[in-house]
Amino acid sequence: MEKWEKLPVFKKAMDIQKLVNYIVKSVENTDIDFEHDIEAEMLKSNLNYLRENSIIISAKIAGAADENTLYDIKMENAAIIRKSARELITDVQGIEMHGFKEIEYLDLLRNEVDEFRIIFAEWVKTFDCWNYSIDR
Repeated sequence: MEKWEKLPVFKKAMDIQKLVNYIVKSVENTDIDFEHDIEAEMLKSNLNYLRENSIIISAKIAGAADENTLYDIKMENAAIIRKSARELITDVQGIEMHGFKEIEYLDLLRNEVDEFRIIFAEWVKTFDCWNYSIDR
């Protein structure tokens, strides 16, 4: 097992990823009546972005977790993680807006993201700001 797989922030990211996969499957198996074809395409995009953002979060945590990774790279990954977590909430709003009725799953994801933010902030505090690159 890799060191980053033991991190609480990574474990929470994996929980989010599992929940996202469940939500995507649930939405895909739900009959939603659309007035226009474009609405179905928009929902499909929301689902793709939701899945993609959940994967990005765990991948970027793994990329930033190594002690030898430079501070500026860690912070770059942290910014991407933060953006992806924020976009999860935007994607959930889009899914809800398009008529997915089982909002308790969406609320569960919102709660997981809120918990993730706290763990994430604590993890970022552990970055060694003196381990930076010197651009030449």
